[in-house]
Amino acid sequence: MSHENERPARRLTSAFVAAGLTMGLAGGFAALTAGSSNAAAAPGCTAVYSVSSDWGSGFGATVTITNNGPAWSSWTLTYSYAGNQTVQSGWNGKWAQSGKNVTVTNESWNGSVASGGTVAPAGNFGYSGTNTAPTSFAVNGITCNSTGPTTPTSTPSTSPTSTPSTPTSTPSTSPTTVPTTPTTTPSSGGGGHVVNPFIGASQYLSPDYTNEVNAQAAADQGSNPTLAASEAKMAGFQTAVWMDHIGAIAGDSIHHGLQWHLDQALAQQKAGTPILFEVVIYDLPGRDCAAIASNGEIPATSAGLTQYESQYIDPIAAILGDPKYAGIRIAAVIEPDSLPNAVTNQGKPACATATPFYESGVEYALNKLHAISNVYNYVDIAHSAWLGWSSNMGPAAQEYAKVARATTAGFASVDGFISDTANYTPTTEPFLPNTTLQVGGNPLDSAKFYQYNPYFDEYTYDQAMYTQLTGQGFSPNIGMLIDTSRNGWGGPNRPTALNSTPTTPDSYVAANKVDQRPFRGDWCNQAGAGIGERPTVQPYGAGNHIIAFVWIKPPGESDGDYVTPTHPHGDPHCDPAGTNTDGNGGTYPTGSLSTGDVPAGQWFGAEFQQEVTNAYPKL
Repeated sequence: MSHENERPARRLTSAFVAAGLTMGLAGGFAALTAGSSNAAAAPGCTAVYSVSSDWGSGFGATVTITNNGPAWSSWTLTYSYAGNQTVQSGWNGKWAQSGKNVTVTNESWNGSVASGGTVAPAGNFGYSGTNTAPTSFAVNGITCNSTGPTTPTSTPSTSPTSTPSTPTSTPSTSPTTVPTTPTTTPSSGGGGHVVNPFIGASQYLSPDYTNEVNAQAAADQGSNPTLAASEAKMAGFQTAVWMDHIGAIAGDSIHHGLQWHLDQALAQQKAGTPILFEVVIYDLPGRDCAAIASNGEIPATSAGLTQYESQYIDPIAAILGDPKYAGIRIAAVIEPDSLPNAVTNQGKPACATATPFYESGVEYALNKLHAISNVYNYVDIAHSAWLGWSSNMGPAAQEYAKVARATTAGFASVDGFISDTANYTPTTEPFLPNTTLQVGGNPLDSAKFYQYNPYFDEYTYDQAMYTQLTGQGFSPNIGMLIDTSRNGWGGPNRPTALNSTPTTPDSYVAANKVDQRPFRGDWCNQAGAGIGERPTVQPYGAGNHIIAFVWIKPPGESDGDYVTPTHPHGDPHCDPAGTNTDGNGGTYPTGSLSTGDVPAGQWFGAEFQQEVTNAYPKL
């Protein structure tokens, strides 16, 4: 299961991305609802004020405004501070301040906000004394009726730091408090859909994965009991079940089949509590057209599409639709790396050929699975290092909308989207909150590692994609998921404080990024990677678009193998002695582990040991 982000050379420009993007502050607003938070509702607008990090003399904040009425062609946000807070810098809008009064007007690219759409102007501020949150907001002269600061049901923890060099931005790994009766919305599949299926549900623990983990922990107990104890903890976290070939439906020599897992989920389910089951739909015709490690079994032909529908999707839908599983909430991750290739890799003949089958296949999968009322469809949107450029993000949202519109239920067939599936991009970059920070006269995103991609992490990317997707017509209720299974990047090489001394973007980024890959496009069995945030419901609070952290890629299972004298199959991207290119003439190491050559989806013990050792937060 490779997760490729091949991309063509692109114009090097510092232009911001279009359509209402949320640029990060203090680690990409890792704690969007941390600190002071004021949620105010009115017929015309909703405003949520959030402080992400406060270091005593300054802070980062965002105001997320939602249009509850007719579409806006432009917007002006106004509010006032009670203290001496002053705007230092701002983005996603033109910021001005007169005394205590703050005014933010739209940029040329984010003035249009559809009904139900959001935009999130953000800034850095200075202050002394007390940092009291504002309590009243207005958009286009309409007051978003303020009721004063409120505290979300549960928020990630952030500890104020004594200096701005060490902002705290890592959310708590504890799941949020959940309501006993989730809100439901109608579903055309019959029965009810909850808005967020992760709320109030227990997590299915795959016995296949538990056995893999326990076997590794037992093997390491004699030589490294401390590591073994940490490894054993991994058996207590939910991972997804991958349907990555037709044979996986019935089960193969490595993993059990879909019906077996669902029966196990029934056995694990506690009375009165729904259980959540995660399954990956991953076998499109011409799958992984830009990679080799996970090339699919079905050809990109009309006959292949028929095979995909009749031999793959139909049997899966028949099992999931069995009435005895109606009480299980099934989160389906739809075809990683498919539609992103339709956006960025049309220069590759294999991708150009596969694209119409990707579109038709995803449409068919959405139709069949949406018809089952307890199934929730989450479509893969790659990650920030692939679709973060403006030349990719807007067209990607249009591509997803195109496929959704073609389904029987239209946009309702999609419950949400997932990023970073089986990839390594950090959830936040805590010491690189301002991607356009000037270093040596150049913006930070001009560093070779980012190449003018304004999204350094998944948090800011997902917020921006949410705006793009809802702008294309998707419901404001769509939920965003982040696969945090291997993006923690802990260990000795993780920076622990801001190093502000480097004088060039490249050196500044190298000194402060937690992502330790030599090239951001590296994706196969990465050396130095670690377990990320634990599976968590509403990690940023109930008002945030990110509804859960999930472990879709089971940590310890390989991304792919490479060609050796003993076997001809393999992907050069997985070869530790190989190189990757950035599309602009740059060549970099693959960053792959040199301790094994393991086919995709099979257990890779050395990788698991590393990921557990480098877990952040620590296990």
